[in-house]
Amino acid sequence: MPSFDVKGMSCNHCVKSVTAAVQAIDPAARIDVDLAQGVVKVESGQPAAAIAQAIGEAGYEATPRA
Repeated sequence: MPSFDVKGMSCNHCVKSVTAAVQAIDPAARIDVDLAQGVVKVESGQPAAAIAQAIGEAGYEATPRA
């Protein structure tokens, strides 16, 4: 399950925005957001780059975790 460090998330609205952005490119994606740590885990058929781009287009900086 790819994980991303996501900068800029500070509230539940941010969590909803990130979740909606990922589900817009993969409605079946499973998303786990740890708001306190700024980490988003995504189980999806989409490549990590596409997920990071979708999160970025929602206004957040997403960097894949190693």
